[in-house]
Amino acid sequence: MLSILILSACNNASFKEENKATIKTVKTTFYEKAKKANKKSGEIQFYLPAGYEIKDESANNIILKNDSDTYILFINPQEDTSSDVVYHATVEQYKELDTNETFTKDNKFGFLTIKQLDENKTNELIIGVGGAKITAQIKTSDMNEDSKAMIQIANSVKYTKKTKE
Repeated sequence: MLSILILSACNNASFKEENKATIKTVKTTFYEKAKKANKKSGEIQFYLPAGYEIKDESANNIILKNDSDTYILFINPQEDTSSDVVYHATVEQYKELDTNETFTKDNKFGFLTIKQLDENKTNELIIGVGGAKITAQIKTSDMNEDSKAMIQIANSVKYTKKTKE
C-alpha cells in the first residue's frame, strides 16, 4: 500500500512539474513575436513547425499530425485576436480544469487549459489566441515540449475575412 502511495505521489509530482513548466513555456512563447505563416488552408494562414503535417481540412478545422499525435486547429473567423469568446466556450465545457490560465499582450488574448484524463499519463491541452485554438491529448512527459509548438501555431493564425458584396 505504501509503495502505491509513493508511486502515485511521484506521478503527481511529475504532472505538477510538467504543468508548471508548460504554463511558463506557453506564456513566454505567447509574448514573443508570432511566427510567420508558412501554410495556408482556404482563407487561413498559419505557422506549422517542422515535423507537423496537415492530415485533413474543413472550413473551420484543420487536423494536424506529428508522429503519432493528432492536433485539431479550430478557427472562428468571426473573432479577432483580442476575443475571449472561444476561451469562454471552451471552459464552459468542463466542470473542472487542472489548469486554466489567460494572458494578454498588444490587443491579443491567449489561454491555456489542461485537463488530466487518466492517472497522470494523458492530458487534454487546449491553447488559444483570440478566435483560434488548438487541442490535443498529450502525455504528461510531452506537455511542455508540445505546448511550445501548439502556442506557436495558435499565435500565428491569420485569416482573410470575406467581405459581403
